[in-house]
Amino acid sequence: MIQTVVKRDGRVVGFNELKIKAAIRKAMLQTELGEDEALIDRISDHIAINGDSQMTVEAIQDKVEFELMKSSRKEVARIYIAYRDKRNIARQAKVRDMFLEIIEAKNNDITRENANMNTDSPAGMMMKFASETTKPFVDDYLLSEEARDAFKSGYIHIHDKDYYPTKSLTCVQHPLDRILQGGFIAGHGESRPAKRIETASIIGCISLETAQNEMHGGQAIPAFDFYLAPFVRSSFIEEVKQIETLQGVDLSDLYQAPIKDYLKKPLDGLTGKDRMLQHAINQTVSRVHQAMEAFVHNMNSIHSRGGNQVVFSSINYGTDTSAEGRCVIRELLQTTYEGVGNGATAIFPIQIWKSKTGVNYKQEDPNYDLYQLACKVTARRFFPNFVNLDATYNYHEKWNANDPKRYEYEVATMGCRTRVFENRFGPKTSIGRGNLSFTTINIVRIAIEVMNIKNKDERINAFFKKLDEILDITARQLCDRYDFQKTALVKQFPLLMSRLWNGGEKLKGTDTIESVINQGTLGIGFIGLAECLIALTGKHHGEDEDAQKLGIKIVSHMRDCANEYSEKYQHNFSILATPAEGLSGKFTAKDKKTFGIIPGVTDKAYYTNSNHVPVYYHCSPRHKAEVEAPYHDLTRGGHIFYVEIDGDATHNPKAISDIVDLIHKYNIGYGSVNHNRNRCMDCGYEDAQENLKVCPKCGSHNIDKLQRITGYLVGTTDRWNSAKLAELKDRVVHK
Repeated sequence: MIQTVVKRDGRVVGFNELKIKAAIRKAMLQTELGEDEALIDRISDHIAINGDSQMTVEAIQDKVEFELMKSSRKEVARIYIAYRDKRNIARQAKVRDMFLEIIEAKNNDITRENANMNTDSPAGMMMKFASETTKPFVDDYLLSEEARDAFKSGYIHIHDKDYYPTKSLTCVQHPLDRILQGGFIAGHGESRPAKRIETASIIGCISLETAQNEMHGGQAIPAFDFYLAPFVRSSFIEEVKQIETLQGVDLSDLYQAPIKDYLKKPLDGLTGKDRMLQHAINQTVSRVHQAMEAFVHNMNSIHSRGGNQVVFSSINYGTDTSAEGRCVIRELLQTTYEGVGNGATAIFPIQIWKSKTGVNYKQEDPNYDLYQLACKVTARRFFPNFVNLDATYNYHEKWNANDPKRYEYEVATMGCRTRVFENRFGPKTSIGRGNLSFTTINIVRIAIEVMNIKNKDERINAFFKKLDEILDITARQLCDRYDFQKTALVKQFPLLMSRLWNGGEKLKGTDTIESVINQGTLGIGFIGLAECLIALTGKHHGEDEDAQKLGIKIVSHMRDCANEYSEKYQHNFSILATPAEGLSGKFTAKDKKTFGIIPGVTDKAYYTNSNHVPVYYHCSPRHKAEVEAPYHDLTRGGHIFYVEIDGDATHNPKAISDIVDLIHKYNIGYGSVNHNRNRCMDCGYEDAQENLKVCPKCGSHNIDKLQRITGYLVGTTDRWNSAKLAELKDRVVHK
């Protein structure tokens, strides 16, 4: 007797004889003789009684076909068989159509889900084939029923779902010193410890590239200046030794000579050791500059993930006040300002300036001159972004200006916004840790479902009740994914677990990663706070004080729930202001289909990212800062503050420093500035003219605007999906 049925998606459900009867009846109704209840009952009862205790859907349908062919109603059997074939063809056609869109390099939301990925290349196509066919497997076999239903109903989005079966983690902040000082062996690759600045630069690239192939998210270096500084001095010593060889003199007293700053100066008027010292400094600065050029060039040309994507890389710097660290910072900024190739703006790495009073923010601070240079570079090249170490929640009680390893207590961020700092299961640090996985909640859908409740209090209470249900499902889904991830073996992540992830170096290749990964975070994201508030109150938080209060209440509640989940499940849960790219239009399209067009809510192609004031809303940078600032403390899994400024910022670095002042004044954790930058896609020429149509250098009409998409730059908007293009069109200047 049949008791359970294995469905096509792998789920096991109870047997329901009525489904057999309904299928036979549907076929009979398409014949001249119509239905025959006695025959329907006889066939279905026979199959139910004589079948195995557990059968697949296909096996049951085979038996129905067999019994119909044995009966006097063979015409019903033919219709039933034809219907089965039609259903199978329809299922296959859906996959076929998706594959054809990829094969034909169509510019649509499937092929443009990630603007940093070239899905037109063979490697990109192959990865997209794998991605789109893996997601259904995850739905069918790896998700719980409640998580699968929440995903299909549009309440949640599981990020990097295609990587779910690999057990990979999202991202990590590279403790590059471990590799530079000890070398590494990762799979077939091997590297010796670095001795000079050029080698250190290359190893930094290799570290980021290798880890990118072991993870599904981005890679970052948390203290780029501190890590590379020792190799400035070692390169300087090499230059001194070269002079010793050429001049036949002993200059060993110069090896560790105090150097106030590594600055190129003319040798005119210098004699003796002073001349030799300055020559060695000049040569060292040239080498550091070339090493920084190589680093930036490599990060924009080295491909990972099968060759279809440059490394999603970020570097944090700005707080090393040593002469060597300052040299690294200065030459990196100069390189970035100059550009790559024909002077084009470098897309990667995303650069983050760590701003801190007493170090680089005030005029009397030792690195203030480099901060001014950073603003100048940002005014031309978009980067660096600015992370605020003075924000109250970025404070670390162990930070000491005299500690040579103080960078261990400085928060660092992934360029897109992901933040890891607090830690219940190890040291409070960004280094050697990262996000494990994250899932985003569609708070707009929840608001739409209750928006017609007339009584405001009842409406808000109903919203929070439903939000709690979805939050609970999300937390359980993240825990399920963690339980799957923790079964991975160390040997599956040779670089990550041997040099990068804290504690991984103590494990053997056949050990699981369970004992160390709980130092990472599980992120609960959200999207569309503005549209959510419009649905609930009629206005968004940028235009109404009461809406702002409700917005803070919603995100505060999510933060409180995350803290409760951390205690309940013993993981590092955090709330993330989701950097939606491919997701930006998915929720909207689904909600528009279900609820229709709702003014201010579903009437666009996208939902506003996380807690941002809508891009179309006209307001000053100050007002935007006042509104968005409170959410940064609540979203410690990651956040960012954007300001759009008008015109050519190239010669106006003060416009950048004014925004950084807002970041400090309003206790904002991380921010960046957008401005106009045209790029000729044929020769690489760039300028900031408005409405540039023809390249003044080569005459090409192939002009695009260099734009930031979710924290990182994209060289061409041709790779943006339709929702992000719609958002780009709606962006207004803040003034």
